[in-house]
Amino acid sequence: SALPPADVPPNAILRYSRLKICATLSTYHAGMASIAIQSILIPGSTGAAAEPNLQSGFVKSEFIYGQAPFPSCHASTIVETKNGLLAAWFGGTSEGNSDVGIWTSRHEGRSWSAPLEVANGIQPDAKVRYPCWNPVVFQPRNGPLLLFYKVGPKPSTWWGVLKTSNDDGKTWSEPRRLPEAILGPIKNKPIELRDGAILCPSSTEHDGWRIHIETTLDHGANWRRTEALNDGKDFAAIQPSILTYSEGRMQLLCRSKQGKITECWSTDSGKTWKPMTATTLPNPNSGIDALTLTDGRALVVCNHTTRGRSPLNVAISQDGKVWQAALVLEDQTGEYSYPAVIQSGDGLVHITYTWKRQRIKHAVVDPRKLALRPIHNGEWP
Repeated sequence: SALPPADVPPNAILRYSRLKICATLSTYHAGMASIAIQSILIPGSTGAAAEPNLQSGFVKSEFIYGQAPFPSCHASTIVETKNGLLAAWFGGTSEGNSDVGIWTSRHEGRSWSAPLEVANGIQPDAKVRYPCWNPVVFQPRNGPLLLFYKVGPKPSTWWGVLKTSNDDGKTWSEPRRLPEAILGPIKNKPIELRDGAILCPSSTEHDGWRIHIETTLDHGANWRRTEALNDGKDFAAIQPSILTYSEGRMQLLCRSKQGKITECWSTDSGKTWKPMTATTLPNPNSGIDALTLTDGRALVVCNHTTRGRSPLNVAISQDGKVWQAALVLEDQTGEYSYPAVIQSGDGLVHITYTWKRQRIKHAVVDPRKLALRPIHNGEWP
């Protein structure tokens, strides 16, 4: 209360009340500052800036699992099936270890199922086991669910492998190695054209970082591929995502070593591509993903920084050229990386990503409710 004691003279009542109110406000702000500091210092807590639920368009986020039989995970992927969502990632002792396999979890209503290993790098002669890498799940309009992944000692020498499922990922076929020089989608999902052709965004690392497109008309039985779309020198780029626009226009967005997300454009539905250039979006040599929303806008999830793998951001564009800030999913110290993004049939956007190499996180966003702000000179507002 700011009311004065009875012994305060009448001519001093106003001054007393003002001093009391100021003291009370000072105590209040000190307390709030203490709470803010504690939220930063207490392990596992986050400050207000890291709470995406305070931002327009954010629906929810959750960990796909709490505990797992592996300590490290990375490179998630997500797909919508007729019975719900399926996520996959690689997990093991650490990236590149021979015990790293491909793990999945299904969400068919209330919660995610416990992680289940569905692929490993044990070779047919059972004498050697290689690590698995970068799964990509994709559901064509017709045919089985496809699981692409890589097996091998390291990215410069790995090879592509394909499994299929006829029951939304509950069970899988035996692994089939892809043809020589075909790796399948390297990190990000394919797209399917009207004629059923599946375009897989791919890349190689054995002769510089170079990207290309691989196409299959029969769910992986036969393939063709483009030549490399960059020389690996002016732009060293990998892990493209495919965006589609009207009149057969397509855009590839890529991770690069040049400090920027790079792009290539096609005006003939991916038959030919223009030379690679840099976008206005920064990139710290970290994986991204993107998709074309049903309303025609482009959405990209990326680390909007030139160093490190935090923050993790969502940006929107009408034309793939001018980008606007939409959401910050993570901005605390740590690694929040390698996003995968899809839009489900109800219009919501689902994003999975690596959380400190310890767990896989799933975020849901309503793109119709995003509050967009301009990005000037590559600076997040």
